[in-house]
Parts: sequence; structure tokens; C-alpha cells
Amino acid sequence: MKNLSLKLDEKVFMETEKITEVLAVPRNRYINAAIKFYNSHNAKLLLRKKLARESMLVRENSMEVLREMELLEDGNED
Repeated sequence: MKNLSLKLDEKVFMETEKITEVLAVPRNRYINAAIKFYNSHNAKLLLRKKLARESMLVRENSMEVLREMELLEDGNED
């Protein structure tokens, strides 16, 4: 484990203290779980942005392939 010095807003700290007391969970474990959740959430957002960007890069090519497929289908209707 890595040691970390962390400065929290007073309000965030007090909320954290109240919740960890009610849940009977050590503050360190609670903060680790919160960061793990936040990292997972942001990783999903980053993946969504990456997929959207990559989709835009291949969109024109995909449309061209679709047009060619439609032309092939139109030619086979005889």
C-alpha cells in the first residue's frame, strides 16, 4: 500500500466521519472504496469517449461499404 497525505474540505470530512461511524467501516477502507468506484466510473466514461471518437473515424468508410453492398443487392434482383 502507498501512504498518501490528503486534504479534504471540512464538510466532506465531516460527512465521511458520520458515514463511516454509522457503517462501522474504517475511514481508510471507505476512502479506498470511494476512489475505486470513482476510478471505475471515470474509466467507463473515458472508454465511451474513445469508442465514440473511433466510431466517427470509421463512419465514412462504413457508409461507403454499405452503399456498395446495396448496389450489389440491387444488381442481384433480376
